[in-house]
Formats: sequence, structure tokens, C-alpha cells
Amino acid sequence: MLPEPSRRQTILRLSLPIIAGMLTQSLLNLIDAALVGSLGQVPLAGVGIGGYAMFLTTAVVFGLSSGVQAQTARRHGEQAWGRRALPLNAGLAIALAVAGPLTLLCLWQAPRLLALITQDPAVGAVAVEYFRWRVLSLIPVAMIFCFRGYWNGIQQTGLYLRIILVMHAINVVASLGLIFGLAGLPAMGAAGAGAGTSLSLFAGLAIWAGLSLRHATGSGFLAERPRRHALLTTLRLATPHSFQQLWFAAGYAVLFLILGRIDTASVAVGHVLVNLSLLLILPGVGLGMAAMSLVGQALGRQAHGEAHRWGWDVVRLAWCCLGVLALPMLLFPEAVLRLFLHDPALVDLGRLPLQLTAVMIVLDAAALVFAQALLGAGANRTVMTTTLTLQWLVFLPLAWWVGVGLDQGLLGIWWVQLGYRCLNSAWFVLIWQRRHWQSLAL
Repeated sequence: MLPEPSRRQTILRLSLPIIAGMLTQSLLNLIDAALVGSLGQVPLAGVGIGGYAMFLTTAVVFGLSSGVQAQTARRHGEQAWGRRALPLNAGLAIALAVAGPLTLLCLWQAPRLLALITQDPAVGAVAVEYFRWRVLSLIPVAMIFCFRGYWNGIQQTGLYLRIILVMHAINVVASLGLIFGLAGLPAMGAAGAGAGTSLSLFAGLAIWAGLSLRHATGSGFLAERPRRHALLTTLRLATPHSFQQLWFAAGYAVLFLILGRIDTASVAVGHVLVNLSLLLILPGVGLGMAAMSLVGQALGRQAHGEAHRWGWDVVRLAWCCLGVLALPMLLFPEAVLRLFLHDPALVDLGRLPLQLTAVMIVLDAAALVFAQALLGAGANRTVMTTTLTLQWLVFLPLAWWVGVGLDQGLLGIWWVQLGYRCLNSAWFVLIWQRRHWQSLAL
């Protein structure tokens, strides 16, 4: 049963800009790959490896977004208008303190870091050059997470979409010019894609900062130095989420190592299935980020019953949205797979796993939404321990045992993953229903 129309409109108003922004980010990654792909497979592979290394590095500061958003939403719900931006100030200070030294470390140790991911010297050389250009923007990335958290926390999610579209436009133009040496710019090859992306992130940071200076000073933006309590609270909230993101990404690397022990075909099909699922769950993540703000604001008003109801309203809407998106994969798996795979044997191998993926996406709705909603309540450590326990102590060992040990291959691993997603959602439902998160202070 869908939520009431007024509540449904509130959820969609908050979540649709976030979902659109995430989808455009995924589209831009495909465009970047297409631009570099024209240079050959070595530059394309190098950019892919360098991009994955940047994803792992970014995970260290990823939790700043939810840490700032949860506190901002709570202050907004309390109607503490002059204190709403104090978590943003703390987040920006932490971003500078963490991302600055990490940038220098990555620039220095880039060859060693990339050597852990690829042993091909040609691919590694491209990856190192691309990664070094990308990691220059780590401070802007960390600060943009903070700004996004603040504006999402006060329900101004439309800014995220508008700014990210401007950033994407800058990225495409700059990357084209720097990759191919257009308009008098140096022809940097694959490294030009990294330089163009970093340039767009610096531009995005300037836009976020300018808007905040104009509209958030009344909420305390840069009005005072962050106090010790604000810094510690933001760190307490951000650290578990960043740790979770880092190890969650590493879990996918282990999954592909397991698939590699089966055969190359399983790796190829697995890549398609994972990328499709990660793309199609974005609406669930966007809806969950809306739940983060709604739950946080309700708790700020001491409306505990309302906070609990918002969680379930968003879950019901997520089930419907993800069900519609999953339907083509369930009913027409061969047609979907032929968009990515041209070998009939690979299409046949992926048919039933893709149908299982469609079911997983819908089952995952409760976990996606409640995890974000719990972040809005400040239960970041609970989300981290639940997610990583089930991934690393349940799913990955069982995937190895069933897929490799019992020789059940890709299909066996995907059946295990279906059971893991069921358990994951059930666990988050239980946490939500126990309501211990309602007593957490921020």
C-alpha cells in the first residue's frame, strides 16, 4: 500500500533530485569511458583501475555527508535556525584535516597503491597518471559531501541536481579538450580525463561555497570556529559510515576474485550483473537519503512515532519503484543481457542470475531505506556492523563455499546472494521495529 498522497509528494520532492543527480553521475562515467575508449584498451583499462582506486580513497571521507546531514536535519526539526550550519562548519574542518594529508600520501604512494590492483606495467602507468590527477580533487570531494549533507538536511535537495549538472557540463568540455588537445589545450590522453574531472570538482566546490555564503550565514555558516563537541559528534557519525563504504567496496573486489576462480565467463557476466544492480538500486538509495532527512527532522521535533512512520512510508514507495525497474530483467532477461553481451553462451549463463538480481533489487528496498533512515537517527555504528557482518561473515564465505567448493558456479553464488539480501533486509526491519534508535542524541 502506497503512502498517503501528501506524504508521497513530500518523499518524491526530496528524493527525485537526488536520484536524478546519481543517475547523471553514472551516465557521466559511461561518457568518460567512451571518450577514453577511443584511445585503446590500455588507456581504458588504466582509467578503470585508477577510477576504482579513487573510489576506495573517496570512501575515507564519504561518511561526512551523512554525518552533516543527520545533525542538520535534527537542528532543523528543533527549529534551531541559527545552529543548523554548525555541523557543516565541523564537517569542512574535518574534510580539510583528513583529505589534505591523504592527498599528499596518495600522490607519493600512487605507484605502490595501483600495483596492488594491476600487475600490467602499461595499464599501471596510465592508472597512476590518471589517479594522481583525480586525487588532487580529494579535498573538494570531501567538502562537497559536507555541503550536500547540509542542504539535503534542510530539504533543499534540488540544489544537488542543479549543481551536479553544471559540474558534468564542465567535466565533459574540459575532458574533451584535455584528452584530445582541443582549443589549444595540451593533448594529455587518458590523464586529461582525470584533470577534467578534478577541474569540474573545484568548480562545483566554488558554487556550493558561494551559495552557502549567500544563504546559510544566518544558520551559522562560518560564523565561528567549530567547537570540540561538534567536531567529535561529526567524527563519531562519519567514521562508521566511511569505514562501511570502504569495506563494502572491497567486498565486491573479493566477489570478483571468487568469480575468477570459476572461469572468465563468470567474471564477464558477473560484472554486467553487478553494474546493473548498482545502477538500478540508485532510486532506493535516493529515497533512503530523503528518509534520512525526514526521520532526523521528526526526531528533532520529538515526534518519535512520526519518524517511525516516515521510514515505512519510504520503504513502501521504494518497493513500488524498484519493482517497476526490476520487471524488464525478470520478464525479458535475454533482451537485457544482449545489450551488454554478444556471445549467446554468456547470455545463457546470465539469464537466471539476472532474474535473481531483479528479485534481489526489490528485496533490498527495506535495507536500502532503513540503513539511510538509521543514519539520520545517528545509528551509524549499527548500520556499519550489520552491513559488514552480513557481507563479510555470511555472504562472501558462503559464496566461496557454494560457488567454488561445491562447484555451483555463478548461479550458485547468485542464489547465495539472494538469501543474503533477504537476511539483510529482515535484519534492518528488526532494528527499525525495535526503535532503540529513537533514544540516540545528536
